[in-house]
This record gives sequence, structure tokens and C-alpha cells, in this order.
Amino acid sequence: METKDIIRLDDVSKVYTIGDTEVRALDHASLCIKEGEFVSIIGPSGSGKSTMMNIIGCLDIADEGHYYLNGQPIESYSENDLARIRNKQIGFIFQNFNLIGNLTAEENVELPLIYQKVPKAQRQALVDQALVRVQLGKRKDHKPTELSGGQQQRVAIARAIATKPSLFLADEPTGNLDSATGEEIMKLFHELHDAGHTIVLITHDEEVAVQASRIIRIKDGHVKEVSR
Repeated sequence: METKDIIRLDDVSKVYTIGDTEVRALDHASLCIKEGEFVSIIGPSGSGKSTMMNIIGCLDIADEGHYYLNGQPIESYSENDLARIRNKQIGFIFQNFNLIGNLTAEENVELPLIYQKVPKAQRQALVDQALVRVQLGKRKDHKPTELSGGQQQRVAIARAIATKPSLFLADEPTGNLDSATGEEIMKLFHELHDAGHTIVLITHDEEVAVQASRIIRIKDGHVKEVSR
């Protein structure tokens, strides 16, 4: 059975004006990502990869071209639809973890489920499952300052797992970690991929990028598929 496209960008451009200068962050970029794939998007700083992540994650919109999410053009979704997609269908994982400092690991993982109005008993089960999956079941009462960088990133991954998204979108998830801890986090992504999840990983690190099943390179807003 043919797998469906989750993400398709056709001839997408995004232009920013900085003073008198026009910067094409994306320049007629096209790509397709199918359900269940593990894809890395690699490029140097300023290449356009963060802009692409923002468009894929429905955090920004393209100036030209078309973005299809689950086969539907993005412009067909209402603002409420997009908010629901960001909250339920996409699991965001960021370089800086984006944890709330005065909340415990358990409370950080629970927060998006509260926004989704998931009943308390079901929330607790989802949170517990997610924290066990990232091997932090015994650290659930710890706040971010009481956790290492790798543990904080595991909490961030657990927070994404708990919402049961169809897509994990990770922006430089190993960027603030030492190499050994980064390898542990990548092992988690491989486990998620082996379980059937779709993963798009944005990185500037070649050693991280080559671990994906497919590599897409981006430079000066131009996209190039890399054959393996």
C-alpha cells in the first residue's frame, strides 16, 4: 500500500525585507515527505532551514507557492484549524527545550494536554507513559534546573510524545548538548521512527543529518535532495 504524503511544498518562496535589502529565505523550494519517513534538513546558519521549519510547522506562511499538509492546501485551513494542528498533530522539539522553569517535568509534559482539554485521568496516563518512554519516570517531580541538558531534552520529547502527534518536528535537538548526550537523544528519535512516527529534523550538523533515512540540503533558500 502506498504511503501518503504528509508534507508537500511546491515552489515555495519566503521573502523578508531588511532595510533596503530583500532576502529570499526560501527561493522556489520544493520537497515531499511521506508518512513514516525520517528526514533531515541540513544547512548552514542563514540557509533558510528555520524558515522552512516555521512553514512546515504552520508557524509562518509562504509568500509564493503552495504547502500541502496531509494532502490539503494550507490556505484551506482556518486559524482554529491551524492552532489545532500545531497543538495536536505536530510535536515540536526545540534546541533550547522550551520548558517552563517553575514546573516539574511531569507538569511540563502535561501542559499541552491541558490546553487540549484532555480529562485528568487520561492526561496522567499519557504523561506517565511518555516519561517512562524517555526513561525519566523517576525524575518526574524534578524542575528543569534540577535536570541535565539531555534530561531536559528528554522532557521536551516526552511532551511531544504525550500529544500523540502524526509528525515530530525537531529544530537542532542536539545543538545544546555534548556529543555523548546528543547520541542518546538521536537514539530516541530512531526508536520513535522504528515505532512508525514521521520525523523531520532540522540541523546544521552533518553527523546528525546522516542518521536520517533521507537528507535534504538547503543553501541560500534553495533545496537539493541528496541521494544516498
